[in-house]
Order: sequence, then structure tokens, then C-alpha cells
Amino acid sequence: MKIAFQGEKGSYSEEAVIKRFGKEAEPVPKRTISSVFSAVEIGETDVGVVPIENSIEGSVTETYDLLLTTSLKVIGEIYLKIVHCLIGLPGSDIRMIKRVYSHPQAISQCKGYIASMGFDYISIYDTAGAVKLLKESGDMTSAAIASERAAEIYGMQILARGIEDYGRNYTRFLIIGKNSPPLAERNKTTIIFTLTHVPGSLYHALGAFALRGINLTKIESRPTRSRPWQYNFYLDFEGSIEEEHVKDALAELSTKTLFLKVLGSYPMELIEYE
Repeated sequence: MKIAFQGEKGSYSEEAVIKRFGKEAEPVPKRTISSVFSAVEIGETDVGVVPIENSIEGSVTETYDLLLTTSLKVIGEIYLKIVHCLIGLPGSDIRMIKRVYSHPQAISQCKGYIASMGFDYISIYDTAGAVKLLKESGDMTSAAIASERAAEIYGMQILARGIEDYGRNYTRFLIIGKNSPPLAERNKTTIIFTLTHVPGSLYHALGAFALRGINLTKIESRPTRSRPWQYNFYLDFEGSIEEEHVKDALAELSTKTLFLKVLGSYPMELIEYE
């Protein structure tokens, strides 16, 4: 099974792929999130794994925007605990480090540590890509922020572990594909909708779920880009579109929206926080 992910070998996205699909799957690295969507859409890979939100730094807006235009379905979710390491070249010393490279999200998640160490920082497209870049540069005064697995893959040295500012650091990933998955005992559904810009429109829209006891797990707004100050709302809620009370809620919601798109129902991952 081929699974597209954003980043280089050793990235957290690849780690999420291995966590869900095991070592028998074939992770296929892609440089951008949009290229992950494209790989699945054209059939280059069976499915894709993309980050959607981090428990500290919030939403990955590029993923939300791509969900609006894609023909793909959301077919699953993965939660991954993120533990950042400061990684240097073999033989380097933390006292030599002047600057760090990493993905902007990783830099933000470690900004307290970076400031306390007096490091300059440079953002690049991927955490594991930062380790690869560092290895190619041979710069003993630079380091990368990435996973322990990335250090092992590229034969680098870990200078410090657990440098994230908050210990409970998790990233949620979505699995995207063409075919709806078999449903489980507990499921989740993701939808997008647009409302008229009038008082109470969001209140009345969400009432369709409240009246039926449907638990909302996430709401996110993004500009429609077609009209200033008009927004698309992304909603996650517990339940499947195969359940009658969910069907009824969506039927009512459709009467209150300008646009409604169901991205998919999928098994809900239960997570125990460490």
C-alpha cells in the first residue's frame, strides 16, 4: 500500500504513517501538502496523510483550504505525540550551536527553548528536511529540530531531547482517499459549510446538532476568498452520516447554509494522553 506524506524520510508525517499502517506500507515522500493531495487524486498512491492541527500551535490552514476543493474523502485520523530533539552533526557540541533549522511549526513549539539558548532560527519546509540539509552543509555551528528517528536515519547526533515548550504536544493527521472506510463502533464526520452573513446564522446552524445531542469536537473558520468577511466553517462531530439522527441534522443544516459539503465519516481514534 502506497501512502503519500509531506516531508522527507524521518518526518513526523512519515512517523504517523508507520504508526497507523505499519512497516509493511510504502511511505511516499512529497515536498508539499498540496502534492500529497495530487498524488492521491491521480492514483499515484492509495491514500495520503496530512497534518490538520497541533495541540499547541493550532490549525494547519493549508490543509483546510485544500479540503474545500478536493474530490477526496477524509477516511481516518491519526494522533501522534511530538517530541522534538536538537540534532547536530556527529562530534558537535551544544555550546557550538548558533542557529537552528526546522519547520515553522516545530520552531514555534520550541520558541521558549530557542530563546533561552540564544539561537537564531531559519524556517524550512520540513523537520527531517532540516536534518538532511544540515548533514549536507557540514556546518558544526548549526543544528536542526526534528525527531529522534530523523537523527537515526541521517546518522546525526542528538544534542538535547524533549525541547518542546509544552510536554503534551500532539499533532492530529487526516487520512485522505477516494473510498469511504468501513465504520467502527465510534465514528467522526467532517463537513464544510458557508452561511449567510446575518445575526444568529451560526447559532441556528449549530442548533441542528445540539437539538439531537450530537457532540461537536472541532470548529474552524477560513475566508471564502470570494467575498470579504465571508467564511467557510469546518466542523468535526461524533457520529456517522449513516446514522439517522446525523442525517436529520445535516438535512436541517442544508436549509440554513449557502453551501454544504460532507468530507467523510470515519472511525474515531481514541487517544490516551501521556
